[in-house]
Parts: sequence; C-alpha cells; structure tokens
Amino acid sequence: MEDLRKRLLKAEERITYLGWIKEGGEWGNLPSLHEKFVRLRDCFYEYSHEEMAEEIRAFEESLAFLESRCEENLTPMERVRIVRSSLRFSLKDLLENVYEDYTELGGEEDANIDPALVVARASIVRRVKNKNISQQVMVIGHEKGHGEEYRNGGSTKPWGNEKALRYMRVAETEGIPIHFYVFTPGAFPVEEYPGAAQQISRNLYVMAKLRVPLIAVTSEGGSGGAEAVGMGDLRLMFSHGYYSVISPEGAAAIEGKVKEGAKAPKDLVESCAERLLITADDNLRLGTIDRVIQEPPLGARRDDFAFFREIKTEVIRATDEVVLKTKSLRAFRAYELKMKKVGEVVPEEPLIDISWELNSDEARRLLQFRSRKYRQMASQAYEEKVSACSLWCDAARKKVAKVYYTFRYDILKSQHKQVKKVIQDVSGEGSVLIKQVSSPFTAAYDFISRKPGDRPARAGTIWGTAEEVIEYGDIYTSPLANEDRTVTCPNADKHGCKDLWVPDLYGEFCGVCENCGHHFPLEYQWYLRHLFEPDSIREFNVELGSLNPLNFPGLDKKLAAARAKTGRRSSMITFEGRVMGIDIVTAMLYSDFRNGTVGAAEGEKFVRACELARIKRRPLLSYVHTTGGIRIHEGTLGVIQMPKCTMAVREYIDSGGLYIVVYDNNSYAGPVASFLGCSPYQFAIRSSRIGFAGPRVIRDTTGEEIAPDYHSARSALKRGHIQGIWDRREFRRNLHKSLMTMGGGNLYYR
Repeated sequence: MEDLRKRLLKAEERITYLGWIKEGGEWGNLPSLHEKFVRLRDCFYEYSHEEMAEEIRAFEESLAFLESRCEENLTPMERVRIVRSSLRFSLKDLLENVYEDYTELGGEEDANIDPALVVARASIVRRVKNKNISQQVMVIGHEKGHGEEYRNGGSTKPWGNEKALRYMRVAETEGIPIHFYVFTPGAFPVEEYPGAAQQISRNLYVMAKLRVPLIAVTSEGGSGGAEAVGMGDLRLMFSHGYYSVISPEGAAAIEGKVKEGAKAPKDLVESCAERLLITADDNLRLGTIDRVIQEPPLGARRDDFAFFREIKTEVIRATDEVVLKTKSLRAFRAYELKMKKVGEVVPEEPLIDISWELNSDEARRLLQFRSRKYRQMASQAYEEKVSACSLWCDAARKKVAKVYYTFRYDILKSQHKQVKKVIQDVSGEGSVLIKQVSSPFTAAYDFISRKPGDRPARAGTIWGTAEEVIEYGDIYTSPLANEDRTVTCPNADKHGCKDLWVPDLYGEFCGVCENCGHHFPLEYQWYLRHLFEPDSIREFNVELGSLNPLNFPGLDKKLAAARAKTGRRSSMITFEGRVMGIDIVTAMLYSDFRNGTVGAAEGEKFVRACELARIKRRPLLSYVHTTGGIRIHEGTLGVIQMPKCTMAVREYIDSGGLYIVVYDNNSYAGPVASFLGCSPYQFAIRSSRIGFAGPRVIRDTTGEEIAPDYHSARSALKRGHIQGIWDRREFRRNLHKSLMTMGGGNLYYR
C-alpha cells in the first residue's frame, strides 16, 4: 500500500503542476480529476489493494491524457510558467546529476557573495571505448533554487556577475572550458558598485576574447541579465525554456501603458509573450541559438534523471564541436564530418577521445570563429536599400582601404619613425654636414606621412592644442530659441536661479542655466553643428534601416512615423567628422527615432563604425544623445546586439584604438550594459541620467524607493561608472583634450 500512496501523492503533484501551467484549476476536466483525487486520498484505506491499484491506474491514465493535450497546445506564456515552477530543475540539480563531482567557489548557500549566481569547479566523465575519462570544466550559472527567497529567483546582483567574471579568468588561466547555465528572469537593478549595467558590460567585454571554449545553455533568459553569462561559442536551449528581451509582463506594461502599481491585463500579457517569439523553436529559427535540447512532456523536473543523462551527452557533444572547429588535423576534421552525418542522433560513446585543451593557434582560431559567429547574427533583421553593384563596390573599397591604411600606418609610418630617430640621433652630434644631408630625407618622410588636410603647426603652439574660440549661436541656433517666453530652472528653489528668457537660454547660453549650471535638453543637431568643424561630417550607411523582423503589430506604423519625423531610417547616425583638426568616427544614438532604442539596424551600423575606425586608425566616439535601451519589438534579435557590438568594440580597442563614450539626457538598459559600458573612457554631460533600469522598474523589482539623484551623472561618477562630467559648453575642448592625451600609439595622428 505504501507504493500506491506514493503514486497517489505523485499524481497530486502532477495535478497541481497542470493547474500552475494553466494558471488555475478550471482547465479541461482538472476539477473532476481533483475531486477524484480527494476522494481516493480520504478513502484510501477503505479500498483493497487490488481495488486501489485499479483506481490509481485509471486515474493516472486520465491524467496522462490531459497532460498530452496540454503539451500539444502549449502557449509561450505557459512555457514561461513551466520555467518559473518550483518543480523545475535548477543549476544545483544539474551539478549533482550531470557532473561527476564539483566544488562550489565563492561560498555556499546563503553565505555566498550572491546566492543567485553559482560558480563551481566540476569534472564531467565520458566513456570512450569502454574507458572512463574525466575532464575538468568551470560551471557558471544562475541558481533559482526551489523556493529559497534569498536567491532572488535567479535575479543576479552586480557582485554576483563580478564573481562570475573572476572565475571566467581563472578558467582561462587553467585552460578549461566554461559551461554557462542561464536561469534568470533578469539582473537585479541596482547601481551600487560595481553596478548592474556596468558589470554586465565588463563580463561581455571579457567573454568576447576568452581563450577557452564557451558553452551556453538557456532555460530562462531574461534580457541583459542573461547575457552576463550567456555568450557562447555554441548556444543551446531547453525546449520548454524561454529567451526574451523583456518579461511578457514588462512588455505588456509598456505596450498597454499600464500605470505603476496596476497589473497588465492577462490577455495582453499572453499576447506579448506570443509576439516576442520567446520559445526555443522561435529562437532557433531566428538564429539566436544553435540547438534545442528536447525535454520530457511539460518540461523536465528535478527528478527527471534520464533527462540529466541527455544533458550530459549534449554538453559534452557541444564542447567537442567547439574544440573540433579549432583543430587542423585531418583526423579531427573527418570526425567532425562524421558527427554531422549522425545529425540529431547523438552517440552515447564518442568515437575518439578529444582533448579540450587548446594550444595558442587553436585558441586564436577559436576567437576568430566566435567573432565571425556574432558578426553574422541578426543579419536578416535590418534592410539596406542599395544595389548589388553598390554592395560589391563597398566591399572592394573596404579591401583597398585596408591595404592602403595598413601600408601607410603600419609599414610606412613605422619605418618613417625609425629612420627619423636614426637621423635625429646622428644629427644630435652637431655635424652641420650630416644635418644638411639628412634634412631632405626628413622633409620627404614628413611629406609622405602627412595626412591630406592636416593643419600645419601654428607659430608658438603645438599642433592641435591651440584654443579655438567658439561663438555659440553664430554657427547654429536651436529652434527652441524662437519662442518668446521664460522658463524656470528646476533648481530655482535650491539655488535661487532667476527665470531664463528662452532666446538667451537656447542661444548664447547653450541651454545651460548661468547660475547653477543645470543643462536643459537640446536637440542632437546642436551637437552636430557645434562639436564638429563645418562641412567635415560625412555620413555612411545612411541607407541601412530598421525593420519589423517579428511582425510585431503596430511597429510598422511607428517606424514609418519615426522615418517621416526624422528623415532617417534608424536611431543611430554614423559618420566621420573632424574635431579641432582630428578626424574621428562617431556613432550617435538620438532621441527622435524611437527614443534612441537599439535594434538590429543600429547594432549593424555600430559594428561597421568600429570596423571603419579600426581600418583607418581613427578614434571612435559614441555620443549618446538618448537611449531607451534595446528595442523590445525586435525580441532577442535586439538582445543579441549586446554581445555582437561588444565584440566589435573589443576588437577595435585590442587593435590600439581609442574608444570614448559620452552620455547625455537619459541613457539606460542594454546599450549601457554592453557596448557603451565597456569603454575605459566614459563621460557624461552635466544633468544627464545613466543607469540600468528606470525608477519604476527598480521599485517593482526591489520594493524600495530610490533617491531622486539615484541615476544622476554625479552619482555615476561617485560609483566609478564614469570618469568625468563635462559642461556642454566645454564639450568640444574636453573631447579634443581626451583625443590628444588618451589612447595608444596606433592612432593615425600619434
């Protein structure tokens, strides 16, 4: 009878689970099944063993039929509820059942530096020709637990992601693969050091060039929090998991403009979950993951031991595939082809033992594959209205430019420096004759190395450092200055500021209060006219525009309205310009087009700007007039821009480039948590606001109120997230000073 009682209790768990998935017990014949369970439970000892066994068998058959019906018609939101169930397997379950043994690093349980993020040094055992072979890995992932509140449901705090980064570097030093497991609804939105956004960006920056195989497996992937430990050479996903730019509830709150404290309508939440294409099959089709790991019906639970064996096989196979791509031996290539022929049928025992250690050449190839992988992601999610001939010409022009600038700055200029040094050393002996002989050569090399358009040094000054007088209003006056009225400074009560006449405020005052220095917002055109020299701006990739890759209802009209309003095709402007004699490449996010949100088009334009700056040895400026984060209507095609753009930045900086970020107005979420926050030189215009999540999201997530200046530039500076605060009127001079004093010797003007 004890076995029958266990079966009955298991059936109760299954009924409860079905009710959780369907968000209530009224679906199908769940009510009648529940009534039957109560009757069997209460009258358990009134039946004989045979009678109770027959009753439970019939009950289990009815329950299994209902479960199969549910599995056949699972909605995206029901998959979200499956992932959020306390019965779902967690990272600890995987560590105990997939890996042979493990040692948790950084503390255990509630004594951990962040219990929502677990790091473990583990060994995984594989059988090759009837022999057990143990291989070491670093396992990093989110731990949701099974009801432990202190784990925050897998919502990682900044110091948890910092711990993950620390042990990523340990794994790289030891030369062992990293297995990432993503179980998070999103990062915990706090700005205290190291900061939610800034720490995610640091993780992405390091992961871009880790010289060990990276395998990422997603169960629940919520926005930027997932990307903190989600960059993989091979990206896997559980079949009942979800990977999304934002939670369905968050998307519904934005789409429905739900007031704070109110709940979004259930049908709107369901609709957003469906529109965002968050399921494993959706992401596989979009190309944001590489393979799906099939789960049992209605998702795997913590006691599905057969499923854990399958996970073990899959992660070993995935690591093998990544390693094999780096090998040059013909035998490994043949093995790779044989594995491809096998297809989805994974052999339980590999054909040969594959070492997961990489030598320097293999590690270099691994980084090349990783770069190529993320460079090609979301390439179908933007449009570029140019002819095939133009594309061919652009590609040819790029190749020619690469050869030209390599010859000019890597070969010719380095030789020029060496020859000039020898000439100076010899000339220093004071020989007039040698000076006369050497001067023509010096002049010739100066002429060859001088860039077209370079300004000669002024008398009594060092080239490029002379003060340039800027008369604001002579070059460009903001249209806001045309209104004949006064405005009150928001700091009037605190600092006693007088009312400001609009023509003065937006004219000669540059939108800055004379008394307290408060910066009123100005349109992005003001910066284009005042920051850069007249007629020096040359835009590129103008025809590259945003699309509606998910066919999200209403987005086409919104994009059309943004194009009509701005005359542009995306929220990013990329151009070459000159600042006080120095040519730079600039990527500008501006507010007029969908609040400066980033999607596939913006990500592609940014990557191309990085590539151009790298080829031409130009400094790269990211000026953020405003960004509202990742464009949620593009789903994970938007999220994937975080690692894609960070990869481009890392390659640019590694090549010796100078990358400067300047924030203005409001700068939040994904861009700050990736390709903006990873810059070593970040500055903010006074009165701007910088952060990971807005005040409402922080209140909803943490349940705590935040100070009015929580996201201010001054607070960001105190936390060490930025390196300085600039006055708008000094933007040009401060930028020029940075260009002259920062960066390595690879820049063209060094």
